[in-house]
Amino acid sequence: MIPYEWLQQAADRIAPHIRHTPLTYDARHDLFLKWENHQVTGSFKARGAVNKVLSLQPWERERGLVAASAGNHGQGVALAGDLTGASVTIFCSEQAVASKIAAMRALGADVRLVAGGYGEAEQAGLDYSAASGAIWISPYNDSQVIAGQGTLGLEIGQELPSLADSTWVVPAGGGGLVSGIGAALEQISPRPRLVAVQSEASAFLHAIFHHGDLESVIDLPTLADGLAGPVENGSVTIPLVRHLVDDFVLVSEAEIQRAIGYAWKTYGEVIEGSAAAALACVLSGKVAARPAVVVLSGGNIQPEVHAMLIAGFQGDGFDDLRSTGH
Repeated sequence: MIPYEWLQQAADRIAPHIRHTPLTYDARHDLFLKWENHQVTGSFKARGAVNKVLSLQPWERERGLVAASAGNHGQGVALAGDLTGASVTIFCSEQAVASKIAAMRALGADVRLVAGGYGEAEQAGLDYSAASGAIWISPYNDSQVIAGQGTLGLEIGQELPSLADSTWVVPAGGGGLVSGIGAALEQISPRPRLVAVQSEASAFLHAIFHHGDLESVIDLPTLADGLAGPVENGSVTIPLVRHLVDDFVLVSEAEIQRAIGYAWKTYGEVIEGSAAAALACVLSGKVAARPAVVVLSGGNIQPEVHAMLIAGFQGDGFDDLRSTGH
């Protein structure tokens, strides 16, 4: 388990470098919405990356930092490298969102593109770390990264003191965010219900949670690129997710698309596909319990893709969106 004290220490450590993001309430649907698209890098990933890098010894940072990323974690590591003067190398799929690649480079990272998907990029990063001695900064398989992500749960808890009857809906790829939030919720009695969400198109962690293996998983392109790809063998998040998460559900690409449009038309917020997975889950009725706390994990979507999706969005209400659910 991740000790609660580690989350508190992480909150103190990263406070000067991250934003306390907005939490709003949608009375119509009884939803509390945590907008991590307002975070310094446009994603919650900055929390874990900065906490991990600041927890390293100076001599470790001098060896350089290396990570694999679909874009958001890489931006967090690049930010941490900029704060500490550490060099940063990020391995990234050549299929990654162009704006995310540009953002990593703008923060000073050496971005190296790899043929294939996230799994190939992660292996390239691990190989580079082993050969060069640079410190590997996993986006999920690291206790200090998870503790950093868990600070998001602490923030919500500070604003919502009565949480016992709530259901929390959190996007999950490698499981670092939902594990960190789960660690924060362990301090509440009775503990709120915790639901993880992933896209049907790349449901690796979902398959591990429900079936214990990945044999049936087909990895397809998804708008929720930050949730895509395999999970590292032996990842600490696997037992954490099994222990902390009450249910793990999937949403379709069509539901994710509509949730992106809904967030813009209803709330005036730009969210990426990974964040939209959580919103789609509640609006499609796959999690019906209320009140629900929905974590909108980031907003780093290619601008022209967002423009296309909101232009194609039809409908203006919950009932219309819910009707598309499976």
